[in-house]
Parts: sequence; structure tokens; C-alpha cells
Amino acid sequence: MCPRRCGARRSRGVAGRCGMTAQLRVARSALHFWEEPPISGESGSGAIFFSGCPLRCVFCQNHEISSGGFGVDVSTERLAEMMLELEGAGALNVNLVTPLHFAPQVRRAVLLARGAGLTLPVVCNTSGYELPEVVRALGDVVDAWLTDFKYADARLAGELSAAPDYPEVAARALSAMVESVRAAGGRELAEDGSMRRGVIVRHLVLPGHADDSCAVLDRVWELAGNEVDLSVMNQYTPNEACRRAGGDLARGISEEEYEIVLCHADDLGFERIWWQEGGTVSESFVPAFDATGVEGPELGAPPARDA
Repeated sequence: MCPRRCGARRSRGVAGRCGMTAQLRVARSALHFWEEPPISGESGSGAIFFSGCPLRCVFCQNHEISSGGFGVDVSTERLAEMMLELEGAGALNVNLVTPLHFAPQVRRAVLLARGAGLTLPVVCNTSGYELPEVVRALGDVVDAWLTDFKYADARLAGELSAAPDYPEVAARALSAMVESVRAAGGRELAEDGSMRRGVIVRHLVLPGHADDSCAVLDRVWELAGNEVDLSVMNQYTPNEACRRAGGDLARGISEEEYEIVLCHADDLGFERIWWQEGGTVSESFVPAFDATGVEGPELGAPPARDA
């Protein structure tokens, strides 16, 4: 399911490098207001956070679920019902956060939900570390891709995410995402400005690495140009491990570093750039992983009745 190709027999209960077996596990399902404006809008995105992750980023803010294993085991039918519940709550979309190590189950859940009346666009929110064949296999159920492009330098990717192949893997995955959206008719917005179909490439600027950030933007421009929206983020916040280790990753990024990267994006010719205003480092963009919205009825189950 992922570029690690770890060979774990997940269907037999053996956890892969992602930390998960084949059993779906979800940490939260609720409205989320801290994505880019075309994704969150005023109503909020219907975010479903999956447990596990193939990457091991030293600066991860979601470590409780990415490597800590927190979450609740759910069935594919329950996942489908969560999507319908989010639509009922007024979500602009169904936002699947780090889902593709569960790609077959996720695809089936979306098809079940659509068969039961789901009309919202489906967003795949990914680290970018994906196999292009998995991206293509999800092309009929994913409408919009919200993907990271973290590094251009293999050495840095190996040091910070234990994935020296990240730059090339992310490039191939992004190309597959762009091709998928292009085949479906290209970028499309609703009347309210929310994204119905498209690709948003996110890049988190890391302190001390503005040069690599500029190289990332060069690569994205080369691969996709203005077929993608670009989101340049300044919200890097050192976690406890990074603060203990010291060095550049123990601090936030400077205004100068952020400005260098934003100016480079503008110079390249990106027409749609999302950026963050000051103060984001002191805020938390990480929701409470407390199993909100996870437990409940499965799709097609009869409603519970009082005794």
C-alpha cells in the first residue's frame, strides 16, 4: 500500500511500517476549520483522521495517532456512515486524513456512502509519500487531493522523515494526482469558492531550510505549474523532542525565511498561493484526538431503540 513495501502480512494481523494491520482504525471524525479556505470555508471540512503513517517525521505534531497507535477499530460500513454523518453536520467535504495505508477499505467505504446518498466531494489529505498506482486506483472516489511536498533534498528527507526516497516518490505521486484531476475535467470550484475538484500542494517551511523549500517549489512548478494551488505554511512548531535536541528545529521559522519562500513562489509564477499570517506558531492546529465521532452505527444498521 505504500512506498515502504515492508512486506508485512497486515491481513494476518501483522503491523506494517505504518504501524497498522489491515484493521481500519480512526482517531477522530468531526468538522475541522483549519484547512485552506477552499477546503474548510465557513462551514468546516468533515475530517476523518486515520491512525498510523508510513513516515516517521521527527517534528510530527500528530504523533499520538501517526506513531502512537491511538484510535478506535471500525468497520468499513461504520466509516461509510461517518461520511454521511459529516454531510448531515454541514461539512463542505469528506476530508480523509492520512488514509491510504487503508486504501482498499477507504475506497469501498466511499462507494458505500455514495450509494447511500453521499453528495459531498471527497478530499484525500496525504503526506505525499504514496505509490502512484494507489493514487490512480483511488481516482474514481477522490475528487480533490490535499498533498504535502515536504522535501527536495533526499538527505534531508532521510534525516527528518526516515525516507530518503521521499522527493522522488512525492514527485511521482503528485504527477498521478494531477493526471487524475485532469482526466476528470480539471480544477472546479463551487459557487461559494469551495473546491469540488483539484489539487492543493502544501509545503511546511522548516527553520534553517528555506533553501530546500525553494527547491521544493521549483520541483512542484516543473511537475504541475498552475494546475495546482500552492499552500506555503509557516506553522512549524517544535515538539518536545525537537526542543530537547536543539538546533534549528528547536525554534519556529523567522519572518525572513518565510518571506524568502513566498517571494520565490511568486517569482516562479504560481497564480493561486495560500499563505499564513503571523502568530500561527503559537496556535495549535492539531485537534483533540479523543475518538470524537468515531463510534456509532454502521451503514444500513437499524436505529437503536430504547428498551
